Amino acid sequence: MAEVSLGVNVDHVATIRQARKTDYPDPVEAAMAAERAGANSITIHLREDRRHINDSDVSRMALAVKTKLNLEMAATDEMIEFAAALKPADVCLVPERREELTTEGGLAVRGREKELAPRLARLADAGVKVSLFIDPNLDEISAAMESGAPVIELHTGRYADANGEKAALELELLRRAALHAVGLGLQVNAGHGLTVANVGAVASLPGVVELNIGHSIVARAIFLGIEGAVGEMLTAMGRN
Repeated sequence: MAEVSLGVNVDHVATIRQARKTDYPDPVEAAMAAERAGANSITIHLREDRRHINDSDVSRMALAVKTKLNLEMAATDEMIEFAAALKPADVCLVPERREELTTEGGLAVRGREKELAPRLARLADAGVKVSLFIDPNLDEISAAMESGAPVIELHTGRYADANGEKAALELELLRRAALHAVGLGLQVNAGHGLTVANVGAVASLPGVVELNIGHSIVARAIFLGIEGAVGEMLTAMGRN
């Protein structure tokens, strides 16, 4: 079985910077450290309100990243055109509400296939590989395929927030979702809320190719440094 890739999200390095409106810490420097530690890709979320990552960060990151850049963003015409011009390796379309602290759930795809399809096609024409961040719901996964998405990213937040039997139930939902997606010919990524304590089970799910993890790695980096935190996560994934 191929090893699962790790994408490191460095948004919250920029969150710390923005708290004081300084020019440090630099998320690009964090991305370089993550790559040195073995990260397979770097993820950043360019929000419409630019609350952490800004346009300059994205431009600099596109030049600096040696692995691949995964740009998370809302599925708006403005953001689609921004990404089509930038041409990152990957784009993940996510739901976005300005008042939320973090992405709170998966993108609603069913019923929006005709709206999303041309946006996905626009990115594909620009050479960008597109994923849709969705809940582990079989109907939503089928809708993602019908919209033309080659990749889905399963929202693991409910699993990450659960304990005991509830966590086991949420993990089973993720397993069924991954199998359904693979059966439809989709690549399966996953992420949200994952830590060294809970990532192993998700990394072992059938068909999962990539995990995107940010907050817990940045939090651990306070004590271990970015390279140490990435190494710790890779070990928890069974990579080291």
